Amino acid sequence: MAYQTVTMLPMTAPEPDRRTIPHAADIVRWHAADGWDLRALRWPASTPHPRGTVLFMGGRGDFFEKYLETLRHFHALGWHVESLDWRGQGGSGRLAARRDVGHVDRFGCWTRDLADYAADLKRRHPGPLVVIGHSMGGHLVLRALAEREVAADAAILVAPMLGFADSMPRWLGRIVARVGMRVTGGKQPMWKVSEKPFSPLSKRMGLLTHSAERYADEQYWWDANPELPLGPASWGWIAAAYDSFAWLAKPGRLEQVEEPVLIVSATADALVSPAATRAAAARLPHARLVEYGDEAAHELLREADPVRDRVLGEIDAMLAEVAAGQ
Repeated sequence: MAYQTVTMLPMTAPEPDRRTIPHAADIVRWHAADGWDLRALRWPASTPHPRGTVLFMGGRGDFFEKYLETLRHFHALGWHVESLDWRGQGGSGRLAARRDVGHVDRFGCWTRDLADYAADLKRRHPGPLVVIGHSMGGHLVLRALAEREVAADAAILVAPMLGFADSMPRWLGRIVARVGMRVTGGKQPMWKVSEKPFSPLSKRMGLLTHSAERYADEQYWWDANPELPLGPASWGWIAAAYDSFAWLAKPGRLEQVEEPVLIVSATADALVSPAATRAAAARLPHARLVEYGDEAAHELLREADPVRDRVLGEIDAMLAEVAAGQ
């Protein structure tokens, strides 16, 4: 796949670990098989003998700048680090005419991009590969593994979106989403603001993190780069999510995932379903589930230090196991 280096203007901020692109990292453009132009971060390991590669995939509406602090952590441990903005968000363009709407017709286009990027990454860096996915990214990483499309040595799912945290039965939600998609044409937003329907913007931080400082980083990057903000999901995105939940629910799909999988989840998560995460973990042959309580919200890697440090400790242990198995 073709790519080109993009010049990034230097930035200064009070939080250099979270608000500055590392000097040794490159922001590149990568072209998918159909020619779609996606944005990626590539940060070569600082050691001549890296432990392997970490590929980090964010959630709905995310962009890799939100996770620079965590990517620095993995890099400091001796890993080559890369991250890709999903097609249709971040710096990878949009799939709807309105830039503020997060739209997709089907999740399969995302797993195809992930599979192709991971294959390209393995050609460039043939050592161990660990794929980490947050929220929607966790869902897509798991689906790509179940499709047998990604050859990873391990996967880490952070608050994976394997169901929505609401009281609506999945079968009913799928019907509502399909009706809404047909009525609206699919590319209209399902709700107005924040991260979930009927949730006011004033409650958004509480849905994501207990750290006001890390929450503010997102606004910093939105202000610094106007192409990054993304608003509510479209009816089409919601319908595609329910279709993908149904795909993963079919017997034999998760059961054939051979890779070791670490799942970290918050029992008080108000965006994704902890029960769905537990059910998926029970079906995976080589999964370990670690849950956090009321002290943790959805964005575990952007939580306050007491939670984030524990989450990173679990991830570091998994990375050490992969590196030791080289």
